[in-house]
Amino acid sequence: MANFNSRAEGYGITHFIIRLVVGAIVLGVTAALTPGFTISGIWPLLLATVVLAVLDYLALKLLGVNATPFGRGIAGFILAAVIIYVTQFFIVGYNVTLVGSIIGALIYGIIDAIIPGKSM
Repeated sequence: MANFNSRAEGYGITHFIIRLVVGAIVLGVTAALTPGFTISGIWPLLLATVVLAVLDYLALKLLGVNATPFGRGIAGFILAAVIIYVTQFFIVGYNVTLVGSIIGALIYGIIDAIIPGKSM
């Protein structure tokens, strides 16, 4: 029985790490392709990935809206742009303009739809 629990915990950590890496890749590519959106290093990228995930979770719990640019309509797209924009106030080295956050939400949604890992 203890062996089963340790496997479940290991899967949870592995799952979290995979989601973090995939999220960081999606965010990094989004910043690279978006004018007005810069992330100045690996640590701001990883921290921003965590902050984006936390803000998305809070939006889902408090507002009942998943901040996914595609598949959730205009509300999800706008919320994704707001979350991308607001993250800069929590992370040093993460900068985005208002227009950059809107373009970034579009690019993030496209890349997120292509790269697997969110449904794991």
